[in-house]
Amino acid sequence: MNPVHTIVAKELRSAFVSPVVYVIAAIFLAIVGLLAYSAAANASNQAIRLMQIQNTYAQLNLNDMLFRPLFRSINLILMIILPLLTMRLFAEERKLRTFELLLTSPIGVNEIVSGKFMSVIIVYSGLLSLTSLIPITLSAYATFDWRPIYLGYVALFLQGTLLISIGLFASALTENQIIAAFLSFGCILGLWMLGALGGIVGDTTIGHILSYLSFSEHYERLIRGLFNLKDILYYVSGIAFMWFAAHQAVDAYRWK
Repeated sequence: MNPVHTIVAKELRSAFVSPVVYVIAAIFLAIVGLLAYSAAANASNQAIRLMQIQNTYAQLNLNDMLFRPLFRSINLILMIILPLLTMRLFAEERKLRTFELLLTSPIGVNEIVSGKFMSVIIVYSGLLSLTSLIPITLSAYATFDWRPIYLGYVALFLQGTLLISIGLFASALTENQIIAAFLSFGCILGLWMLGALGGIVGDTTIGHILSYLSFSEHYERLIRGLFNLKDILYYVSGIAFMWFAAHQAVDAYRWK
């Protein structure tokens, strides 16, 4: 078996033995389900009101009224729950003193970091795939444009992967899982706030740089159905940079 596959299998076994993943998954899906139901009910009420006013069938844009606000809300939820999923990746190994055994094994640092990274992405992808039941179910009762939905899920995957890579790096810095979660959340919050700061600075070079460094602008364009290679490049480069930072942190620990 490939070393990366070995690490992924080990991490997935460890994750699904622990109740943490199940609790996080249940909370995430329950909140997303409630938000989707609330948005759908609101759209339905607006359609009824328009029918009463216009005395004719009202065609609503569900992409604007339901899916886009839902994608924004999911992003906020991810900023909280993904640090909880990633906090144990390296911190738990260091606390249990099994990290040294892992580093002295024939498996290289690249495989260790990649395996742990991929294991959380698999868990996250599973959660994300379950939320796809929302548009699939609604498609039986309403008509809407699927292109923004597809791009919205691309945005959610890229956004989640970026946040996971930040959590991976944070977990590699400490043996305390709580500290790792707070470090990850702090970095994510900082990146998020850069967008607001860029908006305050305005249409200046510094403002454009701050807005580009924040994921807010890139994520927003994608969930609006606007495909731009600049946004994809932002996520790919950000994920690669955080993976490299985690690799360096693990490698530095090995030589202590």
